Amino acid sequence: MDMTLGQTTAHFTGERSDEPVTGATAEKHDRALAVVQRLLKAERVRSHTVHTIVLKLSESGRPVPLAERRRHAPELVAYGDGGRMVATVTMGPRSGCYLVRLPATGVAAQTVNADQPHAVVDLVLAAARGDDRGRT
Repeated sequence: MDMTLGQTTAHFTGERSDEPVTGATAEKHDRALAVVQRLLKAERVRSHTVHTIVLKLSESGRPVPLAERRRHAPELVAYGDGGRMVATVTMGPRSGCYLVRLPATGVAAQTVNADQPHAVVDLVLAAARGDDRGRT
């Protein structure tokens, strides 16, 4: 399994996952995250995908006609048995790698090649098991 672990996102790819992306890129990333989500579901790990769209509002709080609309890359959030978030997964906007954040490790993000969704699931499962041990 060819996977780089322990590297921060910026160190490995030089990219930030919170940058706005095009609609086509967001859809492509959503499909890649859906593969991981199906694999997690098969392992009985609960997860959901978060889609963020930023709209410019007027002072009255209504959308400005023809206003700027920015989409951000979708984010997959996975939970341990206790309901606590154990991982978030996004896609690098330029590299297309999975960016896996495991809050318990203290590492900003671990990168996994886009053709290895099972490796992402392995990381999430390990984090979920660690979460379960921490509560007993």
